[in-house]
Amino acid sequence: MDRLENTVRPYAWGSPTAIPQLLGAEPTGEPQAEMWMGAHPGAPSRTARGTLAEVLDADPERELGEKTVAKFGPRLPFLLKILAAGAPLSLQVHPNLEQAREGYADEERRGIPVGAPHRNYKDANHKPELICALTEFDGLCGFRDPRQTADLLDGLGVDSLKPYVDLLHARPEDAALREVLTAILSADPEEMAHTVAEVTAACTRLGGDYAPYAEIAHHYPGDPGVIAAMLLNHVRLQPGEALFLGAGIPHAYLNGLGVEIMANSDNVLRCGLTPKHVDVPELLRIVRFEAGDPGVLRPEASFEGEEVYETPIDEFRLSRYTLPEGAAAHDLTLSTPQILLCTTGSVRAGEHRLTPGQSVFVPAGEEAEVTGAGTVFRATVIV
Repeated sequence: MDRLENTVRPYAWGSPTAIPQLLGAEPTGEPQAEMWMGAHPGAPSRTARGTLAEVLDADPERELGEKTVAKFGPRLPFLLKILAAGAPLSLQVHPNLEQAREGYADEERRGIPVGAPHRNYKDANHKPELICALTEFDGLCGFRDPRQTADLLDGLGVDSLKPYVDLLHARPEDAALREVLTAILSADPEEMAHTVAEVTAACTRLGGDYAPYAEIAHHYPGDPGVIAAMLLNHVRLQPGEALFLGAGIPHAYLNGLGVEIMANSDNVLRCGLTPKHVDVPELLRIVRFEAGDPGVLRPEASFEGEEVYETPIDEFRLSRYTLPEGAAAHDLTLSTPQILLCTTGSVRAGEHRLTPGQSVFVPAGEEAEVTGAGTVFRATVIV
């Protein structure tokens, strides 16, 4: 197996302290948002044999296993991250596989450069993802019941929100959500900025259920995404709890440290809380206008101490081992590739000692025995 050296991405929303604290390192004073583990071309992990991308390219069937290559091609289908949100991320959705293929092909035909700021589809893949909290973690996930949202908006006492309140009460669920989101994102910018300022003042004054939106508005003053965020469920995860974000589900991470895993894609359509491009027509094509419970996941005991976060896709499978002091060795050998990540304590994976934030890549079929006392997350695929 290969010890991984991983890149930390300094996005502006990142916490300057959470990842350094996990790693036992001194903060640099700059935001540290995501640590990437995998073979994504944007920041592939490094090993003693070269980058993980180079290692996989040299002999994909040996490293990934014949079944993985047959199902997903000669690439690692997932990207594992440690994510540290110190400020809200953009409100966003991801396409399903068919939508991603259609969108990518269309933009290719139109000759839009992949790096263009108005490009929506960087690749032809979908991007389901799972976030598992390491600390208390706040996020937004999926649409709240329109009637509850109407009450929330009405409670602010802001006159310019009344048309949205009326729509949410009067229309069927899917139509109400679609019309209100469309109206928010299509409104005159000056009028919307004034509305957001009134909403911000009211949320700050009222606190309670409104407090998360006051915090969002603090980071994104005047952004229509502040109003759009109020259409969504606010979720506070406790350590060990997780959220699965499927295609078309609007979401945003607000604050906290977590382990994130996703299909290997960069396809994001933004709804707000961002200075970046918002393609309203394409966004409305992708969003699933369905209200519902966000569905907090808790790990389910599987086999010999493994706790699995069950999801409906095959590109990744995330599980967790909590190893008590003096426990017997765990054999984690699989016929699929895996990344093992330590998040607490001190464990040994093969010949490698891992402390929090350290990880290894285990090729398909290679023996993987883990000992020690701590927490280990395992990322692999389903074939």
